[in-house]
Amino acid sequence: MLSTQVTEFVLQGFSDSVPLRILLFGTFFSLYTAALTGNILITVLVICSSILHTPMYFFLVNLSMLDIMCTTSVLPKVLENLVSEKKTISYGGCMAQVYFLTWSVSGELLLFTAMAYDRYVAICHPLHYSTMMSKKICVLLAVGVWSICGLNTTINTGLMIQLSFCGPNTINQLFCEIPPVLLLSCTSTYVNDIMTVLADVFFSVLNFLLIIVSYCFIISSIMKIRTREGKKRAFSTCSTHLIVVTMYYCTVFYDYISPISSYSPERAKLVAVLYTAVSPTLNPLIYTLRNKDVREALRKLFPFLRN
Repeated sequence: MLSTQVTEFVLQGFSDSVPLRILLFGTFFSLYTAALTGNILITVLVICSSILHTPMYFFLVNLSMLDIMCTTSVLPKVLENLVSEKKTISYGGCMAQVYFLTWSVSGELLLFTAMAYDRYVAICHPLHYSTMMSKKICVLLAVGVWSICGLNTTINTGLMIQLSFCGPNTINQLFCEIPPVLLLSCTSTYVNDIMTVLADVFFSVLNFLLIIVSYCFIISSIMKIRTREGKKRAFSTCSTHLIVVTMYYCTVFYDYISPISSYSPERAKLVAVLYTAVSPTLNPLIYTLRNKDVREALRKLFPFLRN
């Protein structure tokens, strides 16, 4: 590992205005609380309710765990810096943020593909669904998602630790992530840039194309359904996943697919808020409010909701 003169980084927020910082603290605190509550509730519901023991909800639990990892790796430090005059993070803390944030973001992208495959099998091969999406296959898919993403983030974070940081140490972002941290290195980031591009192509571009192909087959199969009610039911099982995927990919494509040289800190801050705070908060709401089985499981777990 190369020696580095930087022992901590300064994280720049949106503004030093006290009223704005108070407003942002309240906003981020509410989002973090809602995200934790919603995703923990989803996990408990799926574990406790037998009607939710299906592949779709199994993947939803994994998505909730990744959302919890994402928000917890970022938002507590953001909240701390909003009430502190010293907006710093240690070198080790910064690398930890990079590690867990990269893991959660790449994990969600890969998991969306697994969920798209689940919807593809359910719509296009309903008679073989129980065998093609057996418990063993679902577990293997989940283990594959966590393992591949863990390996990816270990390689990228390991390469970043090899860099030397001599100053400046100000990160124009709310937290540590790969693009702004690489800009501060005083040694060559050539290998890091190559690995970042390869990871972006695999996790973002390739998986996005796989999802598009899956939904082309899904839509083709739905159009062959003769009854309007059948088509409506089939579309409703896919629409939730499409909403979440579209929302997430729009933000991640900008933040991670854009070249390092064209990185815009101010736009990146706004985009970062969307995929680290807003998206994890909305995911449980989108999946529960539109789903009859989840609402029924909620009523069984909390009887007072029946009234």
